[in-house]
Amino acid sequence: MKNPSLVILAAGMGSRYGGLKQIDTVGNNGESIIDFSIYDAIQAGFKKVYLIIRKEHEEAFKKALVDQVRRFVDVEFIFQDMKELPQGFSAPEGREKPWGTTHALWICRHQVKEPFMICNADDYYGKDAFKKMFDFLNHEVKDDLYSMVGYRLSKTLSDSGTVSRGVCDVSDEILIDVNEYAKIKKVDGVISSGSDENGWKALNQDAFVSMNFWGFTPKIFDLAEKQLTSFLQRELLNNPLKCEHVIPTMIGETIKSNTFTIKVLASESEWFGVTYLEDKPYVVSRFLEFKNQNMYPFDLWENK
Repeated sequence: MKNPSLVILAAGMGSRYGGLKQIDTVGNNGESIIDFSIYDAIQAGFKKVYLIIRKEHEEAFKKALVDQVRRFVDVEFIFQDMKELPQGFSAPEGREKPWGTTHALWICRHQVKEPFMICNADDYYGKDAFKKMFDFLNHEVKDDLYSMVGYRLSKTLSDSGTVSRGVCDVSDEILIDVNEYAKIKKVDGVISSGSDENGWKALNQDAFVSMNFWGFTPKIFDLAEKQLTSFLQRELLNNPLKCEHVIPTMIGETIKSNTFTIKVLASESEWFGVTYLEDKPYVVSRFLEFKNQNMYPFDLWENK
């Protein structure tokens, strides 16, 4: 089996954040979250990284990240082009928003030929997650057996606003179902989903959620194309400029087909990210604590 690789989703627009948050500085030596993720991945054993970005951001990523890490790991860009769609479809005039993470996954089909994990650029997952996924991809993954690192819902909220989460139904470490909730926050101390207009529904705070940390083989690209095609047939006329399809929805729509199984690798680690600009001070403080605890060196890329 080929050595597994790391694929990082970094082509989002950061509309709620107000900028290119994927490479925004959060470490006291100029690091972004993605620096820490790649560092953890290298320590876990990964030797190749694919960065899914927009073509116009290539130079920014080279300067802020890639020029430093290429001494330690093989890095390859994958450009998410909104105009690249399954046969029979074309991007509507005026479309600027990416099509979502299912599309980003499908875009990888020409370059990624080995087992791989895929995760977000702007989320911190913890060292344990990369170790567990690397071991799975080396010893267990098959074309009909994939994996997901699951985090407790209570550990994935933001104090700055609502979040979207794929809430999972898990039995004996196997993913049974995943349901996407668009707006989740604490309401009177209870983790809930809904709106002020339509009311809030309490959720299980200990439920596992998908934070877009998946392990696949290239066989997944066939499924991504099928799901992307169905999605475009349904939504392109209704919401041509903003409709999107995400990996948790892709898995949720097909998990009951019995064509594959998703093993849930539980993580009790703290997850955090920068969904909103207001989240940044907390993220900065956590990385400073990590360095003070010697979890990371002051300069990640000087003498790794």
